[in-house]
Amino acid sequence: MRLLMRLLWKWSQTNSKSNSRPQEEQQSQQQLQSQQQLQSQDKLTDNYVSNIARLQTIYKQCSDVVFRPFQIGDTTTASIIYINGLANQETLGELVLAPLMQGKWTMDEGLSSLIENALPVSQVKLLQTLGDCVEQLSNGNTVLIIEGQRQGISIAIAKSDKRAIEEPQAESVIRGPREGFTETLTVNLSLVRRKIRSPLLKSEALTVGRYTGTEVAITYIEGLALKDLVKDVISRIKRIDIDGILETSYIEEMIGDKSLSPFPQSLVTERPDVVAANLLEGRIAIFVNGTPFVLIVPINFFSLLQSPEDYYDRFIFSTVTRWLRYVFLFISMVLPSLYVAILSYHQEMIPGSLFFSIAASRESVPFPAVVEAFIMEIAFEALREAGVRLPKQVGSAVSIVGALVIGQAAVAAGIVSSPMVMVVAITGIASFMVPHYAIGFSLRIIRFPIMLLAGVIGLLGVIMGILAVLIHLCTLRSFGVPYMSPVATVEQKDLKDILVRAPWWKMNTRPSLTINNNIHRQPSKPDVYDKQDDQ
Repeated sequence: MRLLMRLLWKWSQTNSKSNSRPQEEQQSQQQLQSQQQLQSQDKLTDNYVSNIARLQTIYKQCSDVVFRPFQIGDTTTASIIYINGLANQETLGELVLAPLMQGKWTMDEGLSSLIENALPVSQVKLLQTLGDCVEQLSNGNTVLIIEGQRQGISIAIAKSDKRAIEEPQAESVIRGPREGFTETLTVNLSLVRRKIRSPLLKSEALTVGRYTGTEVAITYIEGLALKDLVKDVISRIKRIDIDGILETSYIEEMIGDKSLSPFPQSLVTERPDVVAANLLEGRIAIFVNGTPFVLIVPINFFSLLQSPEDYYDRFIFSTVTRWLRYVFLFISMVLPSLYVAILSYHQEMIPGSLFFSIAASRESVPFPAVVEAFIMEIAFEALREAGVRLPKQVGSAVSIVGALVIGQAAVAAGIVSSPMVMVVAITGIASFMVPHYAIGFSLRIIRFPIMLLAGVIGLLGVIMGILAVLIHLCTLRSFGVPYMSPVATVEQKDLKDILVRAPWWKMNTRPSLTINNNIHRQPSKPDVYDKQDDQ
């Protein structure tokens, strides 16, 4: 009895502690947030010692934050604050410290005189609060605090360590631009500005992340993008409340319409020409500082099956390539399932000679077709993932050699049959035809439940799986745009860039679901073609 009472008492204590921990954690987080908000809202005063002391309190135990006091002239004390590694120290000494220490500025002249006559720096900003100082220091700028002044000065001399602009590895093309985005937000925006030079290209800046303070830019073309769509995107991003944003995938999951869907509801790219082309169609691009990948919304299912090269080759070649892509997309999704269903339940559909050949190859295989398919598909996916994670010099060799060796060994050991190895190989090659990794990964996931249905009820299961996928796709929306538009919505004018790639002189309108005004990209028939026809 005593033992039972002790167990009950320990259980009650454990429950009370587990219930109190979330409350205590929430209270501590609220206290921390309120303390940070109060500190950020504190205004700078004319008490120099108090300003420096409060900033030192904020950056307590931060060894990389440097406070450098000095004298302006003979009577005025000042300090510069910067983060070691983010600020350019050579420029700081040449353009800030030397002019100020050698100058003869007095407090009576005011900060405007100091900025105009003593600071040979292009970007200078006045700061009112401690929060402004912290924000500028986090951006790599230098903060100047002067005795007797109620305002600080931000000096933009951040250190510019940037990765060189290179060709994107995942979106390489034979014909087209070879430049890709980098991890620097300003560089990425400038790459798009080079292609769209109109002042109607707008970029609204937001800061997301309680600790990271990540810069996010929402870019669109005014007059093409719907105003309600722009407001919706900004509103969704502003509602994000998280410790930090390190990549665009954080935002992609949080602003999507259906986050549990295996299909992506935004396009991810690292090519400036793809971003520019989508902006010209009324879409919105979301840039995140620290990553070369940009989100584009809204999209449809067919946007994920289009390659940048479709618009750089002649329209006949692009149309044929697009048809091949659609065919192999279907093959990559259902070929193993069809093989399992026909071999398990519908042998009468196989020609006699082929059936006897398949039966002979499967004579020593102890597993049913569905188990055999799962073994090979899982092995193939493991090899593909290993090839991606290994170094580039050995990754491709390991994946190819591993597939050949394992496939041959599995056939020789009687674990799988030769036709199944061929089916899986063809499926893998077909999946490589998909131009975007996200949609390719979605199809790889869907392949497994359809195979299971095929192994249970045959072709009826394959049809049920395809219908379930189609119904799900028809219910999806990307920021209000139907996912299967313009096919499901029967927008005839938009079909010229879906089933085929019409010639440029025929694509005279923009997508109607993302634009309600300024829909004409060019006249119905440009004058240059009229002159050619006359000749």
